Amino acid sequence: MPFWRDTLALIFHAILERAPVARVGCRSKVMAGMNADTGRVITTLPIGGHVDATAFDSESRLVFNSNGEGTITRILQDSADKYSVVENVRTLPKAKTMALDPKTHRLFLSTAEAGQFEVLVVGN
Repeated sequence: MPFWRDTLALIFHAILERAPVARVGCRSKVMAGMNADTGRVITTLPIGGHVDATAFDSESRLVFNSNGEGTITRILQDSADKYSVVENVRTLPKAKTMALDPKTHRLFLSTAEAGQFEVLVVGN
């Protein structure tokens, strides 16, 4: 089965013509960098389990994958065809729904602790 068959977290950057892809909800713990023109997988990188969202900050060239196990995997796009894992940032278990504010470069994740809704803010 092709990696991208059940993919839901897909970011496309038109200028770079690349698409970081992570399989949502699966246990593969892998993100792939794809060439948007050919569909060719350029690279695969390890990420946390139960990924829910992927975001790309075009200014910093960082890709973020929020994972249900309580981490954000931060990946640098070194060049169009080269990616490297920078770090895994600890959040909270199940804090996986994520949005990126491109102006402040902050990530916002939602979670619920003891029945109370919380928003986690990650970044500067």
